[in-house]
Amino acid sequence: MPKRAVLLVNLGSPDSTSVPDVRRYLREFLGDERVLDAPAPLRWLILEAFILPTRPRKTAHAYSRVWTAQGSPLIATTESVRRRLQESLGDGGAPIHVAMRYGNPSIGAAVAALAKAGCDEVLLFPQYPHYAMASWETVVVRVYEEAARQAPAMRVSCVQPFFADSDYIEMLHAVAAPMLSKPHDHLLFSYHGIPERHLRKADSSKAHCTVVADCCTTGSPAHATCYRAQCMRTTMEFARRAKLDPAKHSISYQSRLAGEPWLQPFTDFELARLPKAGVKRLLVMCPSFLADCLETSEEISMTGRDTFLAAGGEQFEKITCPNDHPVFIDFLANRVRKWLNAGTV
Repeated sequence: MPKRAVLLVNLGSPDSTSVPDVRRYLREFLGDERVLDAPAPLRWLILEAFILPTRPRKTAHAYSRVWTAQGSPLIATTESVRRRLQESLGDGGAPIHVAMRYGNPSIGAAVAALAKAGCDEVLLFPQYPHYAMASWETVVVRVYEEAARQAPAMRVSCVQPFFADSDYIEMLHAVAAPMLSKPHDHLLFSYHGIPERHLRKADSSKAHCTVVADCCTTGSPAHATCYRAQCMRTTMEFARRAKLDPAKHSISYQSRLAGEPWLQPFTDFELARLPKAGVKRLLVMCPSFLADCLETSEEISMTGRDTFLAAGGEQFEKITCPNDHPVFIDFLANRVRKWLNAGTV
């Protein structure tokens, strides 16, 4: 029988909140050709001349606001997910390993550990519900590169984006339901932003994304790699499951870099606009994140909350990400069992 294992991969965090550690992390993260996808010399110039001289100090301060006794919230949560998933699978399940695309524990180290343990079949489970070349794709490519380099005989199967799967939507709803039951005026779905150019780049036809009117709601094979269409589909399916009033929910995009058009509307602009439109009690949900991290805990729950209240809002609540919630562990365990029992993902 083949020796099997599961590899959960998330984004990552710096090793500490020190400016040198954050600078090293940002250099790796933003140096990824699928994140900052300019030609290598230009990417180096942008990083070294414009981003790394100032951004690490600001980002280090942001991390210091959410850092815990266990270190990075994302790393600690992912480790808790690994442990609870292992417990859920029991003795008959596959061993669960964790890696981060940037920082530690690295993908290279995880693949080395899998190879050393003699694993010849691995289920790669990117912790991203939606496709984007700067998130899901870069994780998958990196794992396959390391497997080819370190363990050419290792067979890696990959869980595809599950943005509209009924079990994913049901899991999201179960996590959000306690907050949705409380009085509120509006629910804002805040997704991580990407440059508009990435939509066109991911469209192999080059004739649909941002070309066709209403491209995200007009059926197309391009949607298989269209981040915005997948975010809209998640929102639509969740709204249907939760029976949301169409007039009382909307989408926005957070975490952008300057220099080119990014997906709109921007979350920070919406948080300032909504109180003026009569929204006094706001819920915010971040479905592109499976674990709370800097972008959800600091950017939304702290800075975003301040923006909303300063603009005239009265009540701000962020719905927690799935984190290590039992329904999320069940969601992961069911997918792993399907692979173990039937060999499908």
